Amino acid sequence: MGTTNSNPILKERIIRPKRGLVGIDFAELWRYRELFLFLTWRNIIIRYKQTAIGIVWAFIRPVMMMIVFSIIFGKIAKLPSDGLPYPILTFTALLPWQFFSSSLTRGSASVIGSSNMVSKIYFPRLVIPSTEVSAAMVDFLISFVILIGLMFYYRVVPTVQVFWLPLFFLLALFSSFGISLWFSALNVKYRDVQQAVPFLVQFGLYISPVAFSTSVVPERFRFLYSLNPMVGVIDGFRWALLGQKVSLYYPGLALSSAMVLIILVSGAFYFKKMERTFADII
Repeated sequence: MGTTNSNPILKERIIRPKRGLVGIDFAELWRYRELFLFLTWRNIIIRYKQTAIGIVWAFIRPVMMMIVFSIIFGKIAKLPSDGLPYPILTFTALLPWQFFSSSLTRGSASVIGSSNMVSKIYFPRLVIPSTEVSAAMVDFLISFVILIGLMFYYRVVPTVQVFWLPLFFLLALFSSFGISLWFSALNVKYRDVQQAVPFLVQFGLYISPVAFSTSVVPERFRFLYSLNPMVGVIDGFRWALLGQKVSLYYPGLALSSAMVLIILVSGAFYFKKMERTFADII
């Protein structure tokens, strides 16, 4: 009696990085959209899990910062507010800043926080920091509701310039995402990044025009000051929401927008370059 020796043919699937300027496979990201939505929802839930007041913290944080800045810079330091109530001037800047700082803080630790997934299964690693940026939009939308209430209270009526607001939100989104890509990739290799991020966020708060108007910056330094990408974003938010009372410094906006683009493209390039080593290092 003979025996049949069956040798199954094993098929290997080799995953190669996509070629291109930054190597992003957008079709692959679309295929993993359900994972993106799941992780985004998980991040939103975890953010307020086991807190006594839950999502109310999204109201308290920006309101308390607005009150502190209004007292210190508006009442005590008496900085100019371009003829606007100081709480409104401050809160329109806190909108994009809180979104940026939250995205950066959580995004920088996102790859390390998902080490179990990264080391065991394949999926586009770009999904991880992008879900943290998406989850930060929830706080942004809540803060926007507060701003509408403040504008109603102080009788500040937006003009047609408000239709430019989505463009400035995209600038805030791209800036947040680009820097999150840089820091999340660097944090895998250098854990010092995780210690440095809170300091950098705090430092960035004071060098960005959150608690003051850019009108206090001497004219000869305004263009150089716009190397900070959040300067163009914050000025844009104020200009779009507060109407003709706020002027827009167009050369500075162009420079800030260019910086956002550079940060986004270079961040995506560096993240894609480093992601193949994530599983080994983690």
